[in-house]
Amino acid sequence: MSGMSDVRLALHGQELEAGQERAVSTFCRWSLFRRRLHTRKALLDLTPEQLRDVGLTAEQARQEGLKPFWRG
Repeated sequence: MSGMSDVRLALHGQELEAGQERAVSTFCRWSLFRRRLHTRKALLDLTPEQLRDVGLTAEQARQEGLKPFWRG
C-alpha cells in the first residue's frame, strides 16, 4: 500500500470510532429521556402518603411530573 492509502484507512477508522461514540452518546441520551419520562409520570401517580415518604408536596410532584422529558 502507498502511504496515502494508509493515511486514508487510519482516518476512516477514526471516523468509524467517532461514529460509534456518537451512537453510544445518542443511546445514552434517549435512555435518560426515557427514564425521566417514566419517573415523572410515576410522580403524578403517587398517593399523599407516598409523597410524604419521599418528602414532596403534591404541588412539587405535579410541577416535576409535568416537566417535558428533555428538560433536566
